[in-house]
Amino acid sequence: MATPADGRSSHQFKISHTDDEWRQILTPEQYSVLRGHATERAGTCALLYEKRKGTFVCAGCDQPLFVANTKFESGTGWPSFHEPEPGSVETTTDSSYGMVRTEVHCSQCGGHLGHVFPDGPPPTGLRYCINGVAMNFLPDATP
Repeated sequence: MATPADGRSSHQFKISHTDDEWRQILTPEQYSVLRGHATERAGTCALLYEKRKGTFVCAGCDQPLFVANTKFESGTGWPSFHEPEPGSVETTTDSSYGMVRTEVHCSQCGGHLGHVFPDGPPPTGLRYCINGVAMNFLPDATP
């Protein structure tokens, strides 16, 4: 088991790999976001426009993160959701770039997903602003 790429805690995750293994598993952009805490450019990911029924899963470990009916258009340029699947994400305080935000990461592999903000729609009032490259989409088998 390993800690997140930035070493921010000693938390042990169910799915772990060496840095070299992560580089083999992930694309360079996925590695940069999931393991290096980067942010993809706004509006560049196809998942921003995904409207089918299905599940968004972690690109690092395939854990289900969000179901399609929790996705909404936030106008930010990143896929946004009002609620994750139970137990799928964890949060930490992110004080980078001179601001304090709440980082969201996968509870199974520790991959950085994005941030959560208190300006979302009902029923939660939360906006999980997630890097599209950090996820894959699995459409439902039935329309």
